[in-house]
Amino acid sequence: MNLHSDIIIVGAGPAGLSFAAELAGSGLSVTLIEKHPLATLQNPPYDGREIALTHVSRETMQRLGIWQRIPADEIYPLRDAKVLNGQSSYQLHFPPPTQALGGPADCLGFLVSNHNIRKAAYEAVAELDNVTLLCDTGVAAAQTDLQQACVTLDNGNTLNARLLIAADSRFSQTRRQLGIACDMHDYSRTMFVCRMKHTLSNRHTAYECFHYGRTIALLPLEEHLTNTVITVDSDKAAEIEAMSPEALAASVQQQLEGRLGEMELVSSIHAYPLVGMIAARFYGTRCALVGDAAVGMHPVTAHGFNLGLASADILAKLVLEAERNGKDIGAQSLLSQYDTKHMLHAKPLYHGTNMLLKLFTDETPPAKLLRNVVLRVSNNLPPLKKLITKQLTG
Repeated sequence: MNLHSDIIIVGAGPAGLSFAAELAGSGLSVTLIEKHPLATLQNPPYDGREIALTHVSRETMQRLGIWQRIPADEIYPLRDAKVLNGQSSYQLHFPPPTQALGGPADCLGFLVSNHNIRKAAYEAVAELDNVTLLCDTGVAAAQTDLQQACVTLDNGNTLNARLLIAADSRFSQTRRQLGIACDMHDYSRTMFVCRMKHTLSNRHTAYECFHYGRTIALLPLEEHLTNTVITVDSDKAAEIEAMSPEALAASVQQQLEGRLGEMELVSSIHAYPLVGMIAARFYGTRCALVGDAAVGMHPVTAHGFNLGLASADILAKLVLEAERNGKDIGAQSLLSQYDTKHMLHAKPLYHGTNMLLKLFTDETPPAKLLRNVVLRVSNNLPPLKKLITKQLTG
């Protein structure tokens, strides 16, 4: 059996679905391949992850019909953000911006649960006539040449297309099959995510607490409900896993010195080994990488999906322009242009994040001193602070 479409997308995560949604009304036929069953796409399970969305991402998601499908009472404003270092009470503070995309702003961005983004993105794509979704289906092999891209499914069927898109995670097998190398960084740390209720208001303020030995990030949801992210060296992960819900909440409360009052675990706990990745290039012959298949960010800023959404948006605009002008949507020149545009933003963000993480998880005396200096300089240089705020807001 031999199927054919204009574009094949491997991976129906948020980035792959967003790219498919960009092609609505284009006349391009799209085949979307996903290893998970349809029921999982329709109702993705809660996975503990909260995604910080910029004003730019909100505008893109509104245009794609995704934002409107997220329950309004589960979109949480992120008013401002603060960074703490070690035992010092000094705070690097990012206040609400005065301006963002579309006009005045009163918050840095928005927090939305990953499972809600996935569900809304699926619902937007499910209504499109030009998208065929193949669920519960794996890719056995992927290859391309100057004429076409070819994918062989686990069941032996082959699909041919003018362009192949890999959107199947930072551990993308499709990227590997296409011969695109990557720089993968194992941080040797494990992240635990859960929701905690507390007696004092979080004031819709996010905190990144680089305490010695254990990092805690606080992502405000409701006024008395916060997504709590605990990061430890992986050899200490078993200690966290062995804690009772009461003991874990008490340990976080103690580490925060009662900043949020009494704390209570109110959700399941999810653990993720931290691995970052950036591909050596974001394209090959008649193929391109989007989302985490291109860049898998460390979640310290919770902004990884903003980068993935940007990659889908950049590539889709180039593809749509080529199609309108009767040009080849898989041309090397088009894909090279995508690579240049996305790499310009992704590469410095990826390496810059890694550099800061290395500094703020280094507990040698010189590093501790430098960490304090970096916070104070960032806080007291308006141009630098404005630049960082622009990154946070998109």
